[in-house]
Amino acid sequence: MKKNILSRVLTLALAALLALSLFACGKKSDDNSTGSSGAASYKVGICSYADDASLNQIVDNIETRLKAIGQEKGVTFEISYDNCNTDSAVLNQIIANFMADKVDLMIGVATPVAVAMQAATEGTDIPVVFAAVSDPVGAGLVESLEAPGANITGTSDYLDTDAILDLIFAANPDAKSIALLYDLGQDSSAAPIKNAKAYLDKRGVSYKEYNGTTTDEISLAVSSIVADKADAVFTPTDNTVMTAELAIYEALAKAGIPHYTGADSFALNGAFLGYGVDYANLGAETANTVSGILLDGSKPSATPVLTFDNGTATINTDICRELGLNYDELAKTFAPLCTKVQSIVTAESFDDLNE
Repeated sequence: MKKNILSRVLTLALAALLALSLFACGKKSDDNSTGSSGAASYKVGICSYADDASLNQIVDNIETRLKAIGQEKGVTFEISYDNCNTDSAVLNQIIANFMADKVDLMIGVATPVAVAMQAATEGTDIPVVFAAVSDPVGAGLVESLEAPGANITGTSDYLDTDAILDLIFAANPDAKSIALLYDLGQDSSAAPIKNAKAYLDKRGVSYKEYNGTTTDEISLAVSSIVADKADAVFTPTDNTVMTAELAIYEALAKAGIPHYTGADSFALNGAFLGYGVDYANLGAETANTVSGILLDGSKPSATPVLTFDNGTATINTDICRELGLNYDELAKTFAPLCTKVQSIVTAESFDDLNE
């Protein structure tokens, strides 16, 4: 009898252990909430629109800041990064891959990526945070900067066009012909170019538009600008021109035509001047927005889009010399019109400056 009881007890014990084992094996592992160390873990998919100095700087600072936040908060951000190189088919595939991987949040760097991500995630609970979208309202991403209204928010590199054009005439009060160089297909260029035309019309200065959708086309456009002997060139935060800058800056400099642009990365790649936001800071603030959504429970629909002071003018001293201009004198001339004037030399990337 005792032997039978003991046998039954052992059988029940083994059954209980087996059940626990099966439960442990069959329990779904929530990869988005815990890592191998037991710390919370979040999957973040980042896609950039192009391989250029501006957007690369943003991505680098997003990743660096997320890593720092992870260490501060004791969490892990599993980052998947890709670049669509301006190809919409590749962009859609990248987004599909992010969704198949069940990311907790997507980051779209530049307007076309943000628009595609918003369309792809409609009807899902995947939040989207955009970076460097010049006109989020005009692009239809948000209802307003203060209250986005949908499952999306982010950071804007809104461009103060008048401020850049003021610099052109501060340096050359007699400028009579301005070239507007941009890609017609870039949403980020639409509003600044419209504003530039209004500014120049009011001032009574003539202008001509030059367009291209590839580096080769932008180079041809620059050849036309040189032939037309423009007094200066204006380009907003246009990714196509940014990508082409290393291929065009020498032609403009040799022709004595200063290129005024909407970001310091243009100046890094050879433009005479870049005026606009600090993209390193924009990247870090984009990461802070991501943290607020994933860690603090902030709702994208109620999280204001961040905008930044556009007051920094970056002058390429290499080009300054080639144009026969004096940096120190220009810095004094521009100082009342900017919150900061700084110098840079020609390089392919910001990392090259630190080598």
